[in-house]
Amino acid sequence: MTSLIRMRIYAFVRSGRIVAPMVTALVAILAQYGGGQAPAGEAYGLSAYILLPMLGWQTKALLDTEPDVARRLVIVTVGRRRELVAGLIAATVMALVTIVLALVLPWLIGGIKVATHPSVATGITLGIWAHLAVVPPAIALGALASRVVTRSAGFGALALVGGWLLVVIAGLPRSPVRWIVPPLINITKAARAHIEAGQVIGLTAWSFAWALIAVSAYVTLRRSRA
Repeated sequence: MTSLIRMRIYAFVRSGRIVAPMVTALVAILAQYGGGQAPAGEAYGLSAYILLPMLGWQTKALLDTEPDVARRLVIVTVGRRRELVAGLIAATVMALVTIVLALVLPWLIGGIKVATHPSVATGITLGIWAHLAVVPPAIALGALASRVVTRSAGFGALALVGGWLLVVIAGLPRSPVRWIVPPLINITKAARAHIEAGQVIGLTAWSFAWALIAVSAYVTLRRSRA
């Protein structure tokens, strides 16, 4: 399993497919701080919101790196479940790398404002939580848009963009169907101020539950299309 994960990551990096989604994500983060400094929680909350489609794109690109024939050979060799899990774990590892860069970059360019309320430590903690909370939905969205599910790059791109627009529109504050998408706006707002542990747990559970349902759909579709 470890070797398969390493192979996925190596192929993703070596092929150059990593460049477009990661560079776009970092440029978007830099643009976010173009207006000046912001408290850590506020800045990181918005950063997490911006990164979700970027991480979804990165996941799709990683899963699409392996040729279809190679994927089928791996399934025969190690089994369908291990092949699928290895891809998702590899995508998660790369998402975490991007998040670390997004958390560190603002400090390098002086984009974080040192505030006393809430404290910088609180803002950083909530910011890290916000980024980690969007990883599962991003991985799930990217997986559902991958070539093995959509059958073509064009349909995959449409699925990725369409899925992101659905998350944004359905998640608006006045939307009557906010419960069908991950709580991105709630997470962004929560990261701006000190909130109770119960709220953090609730939003995290909501995000993970949505991702679990989406990944289950991905697994089901792959059984018939891989």
